[in-house]
Order: sequence, then C-alpha cells, then structure tokens
Amino acid sequence: MKDYEIYSTMKVPKNSSIIIRLDGRKFHSLSKALDLVKPYDENFYKIITNVCLDIFNQFAPKFIYAFSDEISILLDEIPFSGRVEKINSVFASLASSSFTYSLLNDYSNEFNLDKLSDNERNIVFPISFDSRIIPIYDASISDYFKWRQDECWRNCINGYGIWALKKEYNTEEANEKIKGLKSNEIHDLLFERGINLNDVETWKKRGIGVYKRSWEIEGFNPKKQEKTVSTRSEV
Repeated sequence: MKDYEIYSTMKVPKNSSIIIRLDGRKFHSLSKALDLVKPYDENFYKIITNVCLDIFNQFAPKFIYAFSDEISILLDEIPFSGRVEKINSVFASLASSSFTYSLLNDYSNEFNLDKLSDNERNIVFPISFDSRIIPIYDASISDYFKWRQDECWRNCINGYGIWALKKEYNTEEANEKIKGLKSNEIHDLLFERGINLNDVETWKKRGIGVYKRSWEIEGFNPKKQEKTVSTRSEV
C-alpha cells in the first residue's frame, strides 16, 4: 500500500532556501462571525502575531512576515528532510492549532465567544490554514517580501477606503464607488474625510515582521582580570 503514497517522496530542491506561505481558510466568513473591528482589528492581529511566535519557537526561521491572514516564513534550514507533504501539513496544522488556542484561551472575552450563535460557531470553527512552498534563490528573497509588503499597503489603502465609504453608502454602493479608483484617488477620498494614512500605525501599512535580534554586551572576568564579550538575542 505504500506505493499509493505517490507524493511522499517529493522534496524541495537541495541547497535552496524556501518560503512557506500560509493563508487563513474562509477567514472572510470568520471575520463576519467574530464581528471584527473594521478596517483593522487589533486583537485579531495579536492572535496572528502569537501564531508567528509559535512557529518561530518551533522552527527558528530566519524571518516571518505577516499581514491580514497571510504568513510568509523564510527557512534556510529545511525540516523533515525537505519532504513537501510533511512541511505543508505540519506548518498548516501548527498555524491552525495555534490560532485556535490563542482565540479560545487569550481572546475569548474580547470576541464574546460565549455569545456566538450555533451558526456563527460553526463558521468560526474549525479554524484552518492552507500552506504552499516557494523555493527561492537568495537574490530573490528581498523581491518576494517587497511584493508581499506592497500587497499589504494596497490592502491598507483599499480597506480604509471601503470602510470610509460604508459610513455614507450601503455595501453595494460603496464597492461600486471604490471600484477602479487608483491609490492616489483613494488617498484624496480619505483625506477629504479627515483620514491621513501617514498617521496610521506602521503595522497596518507595512505588516508584521518577526525575527531574532542579537547584540553584544561587555563584562568582566574577575578571575582572569580581563574583559569579556558575550552575545544576547531575543525574538
């Protein structure tokens, strides 16, 4: 029967970094059921940050970048001997369980989970992420993260634009009015309504980055009567 597992031997290219991109499944419906604050819900992003930290603590990637319900994980040390099936399944399940745990244990009151209807609870749970693997050359890593950060910025502009218009129009009318507008036109629309995107918090405009920072500290060894230098690090 082992022969039927035709994808089990598929591996990522050797001597290559990879990026794992996770996306929340049906999070548009989840956001409605949880009644997330628009255009950004700070508690939701705290949960996403907790997911990133759990992934970092489990696999020590070089860098994690997140915005909306999307998480990109840069790995240069490839786990599970590079097996695609294993990497995708473990990272997707880790993100799903981490998000669920944080929502239930840390933010249950903030989202009034005990007041959800049966239908809303069925929409929210079970929570799941999908996963894809992107083999990447080192020279292209910065281009990848710039691409995702540009998408984050577009989401920010459009999110604030549609949020502002929905204060004046119904959903259908607001979507129609913002359709086809360029970024500078949405900027003007927001500015006319007293919203300056320059004043918006950086994490909303540029996303969330998780990485390990290291620094050196000097000390003194009294036995050897000499200065010492040690390295400290934190995520």
